[in-house]
Amino acid sequence: MPFTLSDFINHSTEVARLHGMPALRIQFVRGPTWGRSREQIRKMTIEGNNPLTGKPAMQELVAKLITPLTDEEKKTGELKRDMGPATITDTHDNLQRLFLDNRWTDFLPVILPTEEKVEEMLKGTSHDPGEELGKMMPVPSSETWSYTVRTAAINAVMTGCKPEYLPILLAAGSTGLDPINVADSAWVPSMVINGTIRDEIGLNYEIGAVGPWSHANTTIGRAWSLLGINGGNCGKTGVTYMGTVGNPMNTTNIIIAENERDSPWEPFSVRKGFKRGQNIVSLFRGWGLISSKNFKANDWSTPAAMDFPKIIKEIIEVHDALFGATAVLCPPVANFVRDAGYDTVEKFTEWILTPPAGQKPHLRPNQVDIIVTGGNNNNYWSMGALGFNRCVEIDKWR
Repeated sequence: MPFTLSDFINHSTEVARLHGMPALRIQFVRGPTWGRSREQIRKMTIEGNNPLTGKPAMQELVAKLITPLTDEEKKTGELKRDMGPATITDTHDNLQRLFLDNRWTDFLPVILPTEEKVEEMLKGTSHDPGEELGKMMPVPSSETWSYTVRTAAINAVMTGCKPEYLPILLAAGSTGLDPINVADSAWVPSMVINGTIRDEIGLNYEIGAVGPWSHANTTIGRAWSLLGINGGNCGKTGVTYMGTVGNPMNTTNIIIAENERDSPWEPFSVRKGFKRGQNIVSLFRGWGLISSKNFKANDWSTPAAMDFPKIIKEIIEVHDALFGATAVLCPPVANFVRDAGYDTVEKFTEWILTPPAGQKPHLRPNQVDIIVTGGNNNNYWSMGALGFNRCVEIDKWR
């Protein structure tokens, strides 16, 4: 019998239903329990009430363990899935409402994926529409959903992608990395895109590079979320999404085209072993990005205080190790660092990770990443907890 927090009622009952035990007995208690003393846990959980019924939780638990099952509780069975009709015909407003009510969207209006629009989108790839693209399982021990190239094309249409954007979405989708994870920590995924495709499809890597100021950046990021929702069953609040507060960056995710032109260093993909100009998407995930001005270490009081290598090192030193640290530098700051004697990212990273004598390194080399993007108009840059996951070749999906 599961013993879990009352906040997980929808999640737990859905998992039980998927495993053919719709009437499974589950005992719910108040949470969270971590971060509390033994006495607090005893008073709140052991001696407390089930928040859903108001009854003493431990008395309920014992009763559920020793009381014989009813005939209804003994029923089991395989869950039958119905994919529904291949096409639906109705008015534009009714279809928008249908997509919204069935949670096929991110609650923003979509471009309806007509057969003609989907066929046009599929011109962006040579792969068979029925080819299995990937699989996702946002909830551990739940069910795996598989999806096809056509599924990705449908979701690309819904966000307004152009056919030439599709290979990037296919590359990301082929990994099965869920863009909206069930974790209550509410992390966000990120793409870093390198190669000639950046200019071919108009990705923004200058002013406002990480924001929603480019059709390509915005629609690709949103399509990735919709592929997770419709192809991988992600993002269902209380069931396959438990973000305690939530992350607004999930709307379009973090899409970064690296400013290879103005960077003083080799592109990120080259540092991962690929050739310059090769079209690569690198996938990350973590808490997200915030302006480096949020950190006290980023002191702009005098020119002497603007020691960017030192500032970056101090900020990274306070980052948690779960996702590591990623610095997203604008070209001027990257050049400040280069001019300070760090002519390669590797040399800079080695210095960042060198602890004071007698201390152990705070992070490992593979937990620190440096990305260069944005404009040359000021010295603003961002820091975040984004952990590198993997690289995927985009051209394989053309």
